[in-house]
Amino acid sequence: CKIPESGKARVNGEHIAKAGTGYDQRDGKITVDLEMTPEGADEWGRMTSDNKDRIIAITMDSVVYSAPRVINAITTGNTQISGSFSFQEAEDLAGLLNGGALPAPCIIKEQTKVGPTIGAENTRAGLISFAVALIVVFIYMYLYYGKAGIVADIALFANIIFIFGTLASFGAVLTLAGIAGIVLTIGMAVDANVLVYERIREEQAKGKDIAAAIETGYEKALSSIIDANVTTLLTAIVLKIFGSGPIESFATTLIIGIFSSVFAALVISRLIFTWMLNKGYGISFGTKLTQNAFKDININFVSKRNIYYVVSGLLVAGSIFAVLTIGLKPSVEFSGGRTFGVKFAKTADNNMEFIKEKLSSVMQGASIDVKTKSTNFYVEITTNYLVSDETATTQVKEKLEKGLDLCKSKLGSYKIEADSRFVSSSVSNELISSSTIAIVLSLIMIFAYILLRFGTWQYSLSAIIALFHDVMIVLGVFAVFNGILPFNMDVDQSFIAAILTVIGYSINDTVVVFDRIREDLSWKKDADYKTEINGALNSTLSRTINTSLTTIVVLVVIFLFGGAAIQGFVFALLVGIVVGTYSSLLIATPMLIDLTKKLKN
Repeated sequence: CKIPESGKARVNGEHIAKAGTGYDQRDGKITVDLEMTPEGADEWGRMTSDNKDRIIAITMDSVVYSAPRVINAITTGNTQISGSFSFQEAEDLAGLLNGGALPAPCIIKEQTKVGPTIGAENTRAGLISFAVALIVVFIYMYLYYGKAGIVADIALFANIIFIFGTLASFGAVLTLAGIAGIVLTIGMAVDANVLVYERIREEQAKGKDIAAAIETGYEKALSSIIDANVTTLLTAIVLKIFGSGPIESFATTLIIGIFSSVFAALVISRLIFTWMLNKGYGISFGTKLTQNAFKDININFVSKRNIYYVVSGLLVAGSIFAVLTIGLKPSVEFSGGRTFGVKFAKTADNNMEFIKEKLSSVMQGASIDVKTKSTNFYVEITTNYLVSDETATTQVKEKLEKGLDLCKSKLGSYKIEADSRFVSSSVSNELISSSTIAIVLSLIMIFAYILLRFGTWQYSLSAIIALFHDVMIVLGVFAVFNGILPFNMDVDQSFIAAILTVIGYSINDTVVVFDRIREDLSWKKDADYKTEINGALNSTLSRTINTSLTTIVVLVVIFLFGGAAIQGFVFALLVGIVVGTYSSLLIATPMLIDLTKKLKN
């Protein structure tokens, strides 16, 4: 077909009324069927009449997607394209034709590139942290629970297989954040087993035989397991809805992990215990060192609650002051700008200000941030220079090279790595908005769920106060120590994911204690409220410490072996889980006493 002098196609997307898939009545092969607009039908008729037995190309953005041969002149506007299409190929071509003419060029709002070296390092670090964390948890469960610990390890291994199998069936891409989600699931998966095992040990202490203790233990732990995991699931769903990229990957693995963990703990481990009982194998739920751990413990938590309130009040007030005066440092995701990775021939660790000064001389008036990443030779440079111009990446890179040339005298040669990031100001505003909505929505959902399950607003308000306490302290730590600790502590999507995960974990911890209080009050109608709350804290203390310690150990492993790219995220989780454990014991539960004198179940 002769190309028009205008350079424009004679028939374009605006002339196509509808496109879809069909079948050739002669041989049953898949076809793409077109219906033209009246104007398009006229031009299409002339075009096919003039070009019989010639090829007509279907193109978009200078790419040829199909090149059918004209068999006959088509004057009705209804056209059938036949060939060796698969169903998916036909669907894709029909979708392309339905897209119509694009009136505007594609503008890049956000772009991330990761070089093969950095990507390989991150993947390797993530897999190492995964393997080490798994081994550590296996050993810990065996040392604390004996043979029952081995059963938990088998269930945990099956849990990991389920997660990978589900991800594979969805065709999901395993990112570093996804690996982190799986590793975190390892620590959290232990919780369901610990809840069951501690209940079984309580029943054994009452004199029940092992079979009866196992049956009753699973029954009594069920409510706590469901409540604790639903609250965490709500947070994960919010992450999935409002997150993007790596955060969505993290949320996906976390959601899958929650379901598979509950299944593994309640079904697989139960089946193994049933098999062991039928075979007459002995089952132990502790070792000589741990069998009686926490058995006769009786700490009067509630009597000193005013001291805890003062300590927590000072920490929260200090955190608010730090956030307002020092401030949190937003990443490029929330401020907008471009980030480039640069590798120098000489160590750049002590030359951050020198690099910043040279770059500022060529990018006048721009905000510039320079920090080391992964090695002392590798730096990450972020600038908002020409951030409002989404097509100026080449121009910004030229300015960057001019500034880096000025650094050669001190740092030697350099190489701008393939990994880079660009976020437009409009996208950063959207991320700030979606992150705020995610946090607020997760708190509302948690408040509503606890109100629904426990029936009184005092439980919900106590939990929300504790969550506010946890979040503010994490924010305060990041405000104070950003720039002091040797890893990235900027506020980005990963940080928001960490905050939401802390919210889910902390409420998980709190709900387990609340569930025990509800259970005790349901059959002790005239019991002293303070005594029952204190008893619930002591009876769940073993579970609280075991779950928290296991999760903290897992996070420490990720922090040490997971690589620099994820250290800030893991540090936020570590701080949040330590503070969350403290608040569930000493803030949320004692708060019930001060919000009400007596609660009716």
